[in-house]
Amino acid sequence: MNTRYRLLDLTIDLARQRVERGDIALDVAGLSFQLLACLIERGDRVVGFDELMEVVWAPAVVNEETVTQRVRLLRQALGDDARQPRYIRTVRGRGYQLGAPPEPLAEEIAPRRHAIWPALAAVGVLAAVALGAGFLGREQKPVPTAQEELLQRAHWYAAMGQRENNERALALYDGALHEAPDDADALTGASRTRSARTCLYNTGADDARDALRLAGRAVALRPDLADAWSALGYARDCLGDISGAIAGYEQAVRLEPSDDASRSSAAYLYQEQGRLADALRANLDLHGDPARVRFRDVQVAREYELLGFGAAAEVRYRRVFELSPDNVFSNLAWPAFLFAHGRFDEARAALDQARARGTPRAELAQLDGELALRRNDPVAAANAFAEAHAIRPDSRLQTTLAAVYGRVPASPAWLADRIAQTRSSLVDDPWPSSRLELAVLLQATGDRRGAIAALSDAVDKGWRDAGYLRASPLFASIAGDPAFEAVLAAIDRRVTAERERVLAAPWCPADLKTRQLMQESNQRGRDLRM
Repeated sequence: MNTRYRLLDLTIDLARQRVERGDIALDVAGLSFQLLACLIERGDRVVGFDELMEVVWAPAVVNEETVTQRVRLLRQALGDDARQPRYIRTVRGRGYQLGAPPEPLAEEIAPRRHAIWPALAAVGVLAAVALGAGFLGREQKPVPTAQEELLQRAHWYAAMGQRENNERALALYDGALHEAPDDADALTGASRTRSARTCLYNTGADDARDALRLAGRAVALRPDLADAWSALGYARDCLGDISGAIAGYEQAVRLEPSDDASRSSAAYLYQEQGRLADALRANLDLHGDPARVRFRDVQVAREYELLGFGAAAEVRYRRVFELSPDNVFSNLAWPAFLFAHGRFDEARAALDQARARGTPRAELAQLDGELALRRNDPVAAANAFAEAHAIRPDSRLQTTLAAVYGRVPASPAWLADRIAQTRSSLVDDPWPSSRLELAVLLQATGDRRGAIAALSDAVDKGWRDAGYLRASPLFASIAGDPAFEAVLAAIDRRVTAERERVLAAPWCPADLKTRQLMQESNQRGRDLRM
């Protein structure tokens, strides 16, 4: 069996577990080498996640995120760039593949025993000469400083996307700042990991405020640093400042056009503003590997859904939910999609599956409560809303739902005070969904007109999910009211305008145009039969 291969400019010796580029050995060992060997032994075919986990990690039980992290480390060791990969390609939704077919090399033949000592002596002399010439003629790779090593390790942990690794990264960034308080890279990293605490791990707004302060310092020190502007946008995003967040993300993209994470983050906020065509275009205009932006597939599916391409959205939602069980965004999005489309039994099953994956999200608990209300189980609803509030005690909507649907209903005095607080907070609140809380509160007091006016305000601010408003029991007392139907009609008009923009654009995805033509053809057929 052949044990030596060439992969482009690399030589891989499976028996010796050695990877070389020219005469330089690369630091590829342990699981990284086993992963590379698995790919080499399978030629240039795509190797799926399940096969990689079975061959490289078994009997240990790991998930796709573990495989992704190990591929990232292997790429770093090989000097590969995931945005323009040479050695290892990501095949979205399937696994990984070598960038070129590996070529078997002839096995080295050991010299005859009686000639070994003269040969070694000659090799020793030549090696000494070559070594001296090499040191004189070749620029040496600089040894990283202690600060650089600290930041590299912090970046590595931060990229993993898990709570415990986010905390490890934060501790390293803080250590780097202790040594160099004006290090813009350390300030940026410390800002992003603090924002992640707020946005992803439910720690409250104080972390995002600290993140904003750190990112502001980084931008002041390095106004040309795209990562600093991106961190500033992320902090403002987590604090609910839509326009400030968009400004930060857009500046990051101007400085670094390949910053797909910032581009996609801005797209999410365009979506929240009702700018669905702008959001979809930004998410389709990525410059690197789309798989590197973990939330992008879910966002595209959401934009398809809001634009009225439900079948295309379902394909994408279902696929990412099945293939990425550790993706917090898909765990939220797929059950919510089913719920908004009135498929409540399927939504219940998907929700149970998502919660079993260990995703402690207030939105999942809230959806659990809404499903309980639909099946007339107020006790289960009260428990679910209380759980959502416990997960996100700083969330206004979770606080209101826990009070309005609690086992002890909120008092009229509490409701009146809460409504006054909410109206005051909405003056400077750009988020459309914030108006839904006011609608829930006003319904609880019997103010149907006021509740519908709050929903109309949400539509004016960018709310485009008519399906959710129709499906949710939170708005049952006003469903069917002519004014409520007018709100839904206003959403439909705005969505139609955005959908026409997409279909007329040269960048419109082919699958959307095809589905639109099929829908129009089917409609014409129905009209002729009538």
